[in-house]
Amino acid sequence: MSLMEQGEAKKKKEEAIFQAALRVIKRKGFHRARMADIAAEAGTSYGLVYHYFGSKEELFDAIQRRWWGGLFELMEELSSSPLSVTQKLAKIIDYFLGTYYENPELANIFITEISRSTTNLTPDRLSHFKNFMKMTQDVIKEGQAQGLLRDDFPSRYLTYIFLGALETFVSAMVLVDQKFKDLEQKNKVAQAILEVFMNGACTQRCKQN
Repeated sequence: MSLMEQGEAKKKKEEAIFQAALRVIKRKGFHRARMADIAAEAGTSYGLVYHYFGSKEELFDAIQRRWWGGLFELMEELSSSPLSVTQKLAKIIDYFLGTYYENPELANIFITEISRSTTNLTPDRLSHFKNFMKMTQDVIKEGQAQGLLRDDFPSRYLTYIFLGALETFVSAMVLVDQKFKDLEQKNKVAQAILEVFMNGACTQRCKQN
């Protein structure tokens, strides 16, 4: 086996363990999940799981990096993008809903074990939320500066409303374990969330456009 093939095999095994961890943590919760459970779910040895991830905490941090990494990559792209404010907000919505559609276990763990868990929300992890909220607020400020979003509310309040509606919707889907039946349904929901927010946040100028 060539070095490239060995590298690919390693990536596949690591991803299999990662996905197994998502399923186990979703079923049992982070604190009740054991590395032995994850090894059994992945169909591999207990020792091999520790070879790739030194501890359950390290594995949990890898899960968080997967979520935040993709989200911050998107936000960095939006910060210098020529897209309209409405299109930027649509991209943020689609990240949340798209992740739940494509990898519901990852979205489930974000909601249940990170976003809504005070036990797991360490100062370092909290900083990710603050950074994301600031980057979202920058998009809102952009809309206010253009006269498209109402400015009788502080930008942080509009940010709370926008993200609150989005996270509440995903949380409700997670808690009742309801999946999108197809991509079309996911896109319709994303459009509805955007329209509900914009209908309340738009200025008269925005509505005329």
